[in-house]
Amino acid sequence: MLNFALVGCGRIAPRHAGNLASGKILNAKLVAVCDIKEERAKAFGEKYKVPWFLDMHDMMRKMKDKIDVVNILTPSGDHAQHAVDLAFYGKHIVVEKPMALTLSDADKMIEACDRFGIRLFVVKQNRFNLPVVKLREALLENRFGKMVMGTVRVRWSRDQAYYDQDPWRGKWEHDGGVLSNQAIHHVDLLQWMMGDVESVFAKSATRLVNIEAEDTAVVVLKFKSGALGIIEATTATRPKDLEGSISILGEKGTVEIGGFAVNEMKVWNFVDNQKGDEGVLTHFKQNPPDVYGFGHTEYLNNVVHSILENKAALVDGLGGRKSLELVSAIYESIETGREVTINFMPEKCRLGLKRLGK
Repeated sequence: MLNFALVGCGRIAPRHAGNLASGKILNAKLVAVCDIKEERAKAFGEKYKVPWFLDMHDMMRKMKDKIDVVNILTPSGDHAQHAVDLAFYGKHIVVEKPMALTLSDADKMIEACDRFGIRLFVVKQNRFNLPVVKLREALLENRFGKMVMGTVRVRWSRDQAYYDQDPWRGKWEHDGGVLSNQAIHHVDLLQWMMGDVESVFAKSATRLVNIEAEDTAVVVLKFKSGALGIIEATTATRPKDLEGSISILGEKGTVEIGGFAVNEMKVWNFVDNQKGDEGVLTHFKQNPPDVYGFGHTEYLNNVVHSILENKAALVDGLGGRKSLELVSAIYESIETGREVTINFMPEKCRLGLKRLGK
């Protein structure tokens, strides 16, 4: 049995707490919560019948023998400092996306967890959506042959009220824009499916809300395989969310997954049909229907299994860093107006302007 504690009781926390307290996660339970806002910490503690704290160090000291894993659910710009500080206590760490806002901060997180002999897990719950699992299976079976193009589209709606609910939202130092917040899940999926990226060229705009960062962006990618890619991301869709999708095109087949959050199989066409192909669209038409609950359930189950069985995680610190590196390169291209090759040194990227320890 693994005992989990939450640091941060904001917008994403109910998905973690609800899963851990409901018994959906085998061999796991919620034992403590923490938030710097007393009303939120108290509300969570009372709802889930666990001790609540206003200081994470106070929680770790008082419950050090009762906690095995800490889930960091604080604002994006705080993830790195919190992970480095919490690593000292020798408890495994789960951190929500993005793991950090700069590559140097991500490296410090990985280094701290290695130093104290603990595991670092980065939340990428959409990898567990059943249509996504099916697509990945086809890729591993080489059903696409030579890859041609991969595209992701994030057409969501976030109005001014969304950004105004917390002072850190949309700020370069603490959050970034649609690319680093909402679309980083889809960036991760695109790279996971299409392979390593060689270079990116991007443009962005802030069209409908008053924030520092972008609410709209387009990106052209060249993969090391020679295939091309497109990222289209916006939170300026009105009046409501439209889609979160991925499409993969190869010489032997085409697959498109749509829905609100890559949870609905829309196209499944291959040159060489295999047994079961005819039922894919029906079986994965909208699977899972509860995209919010399903992904985190399966993700946290994977975390527990990885720790208890000493198995590799689907997304560890290095995996989380990979998508952050790609997003950072995209921001570098936006700022410089040039094509940026991966494995670069950020110079103009504004994401996470205040570096950890500076």
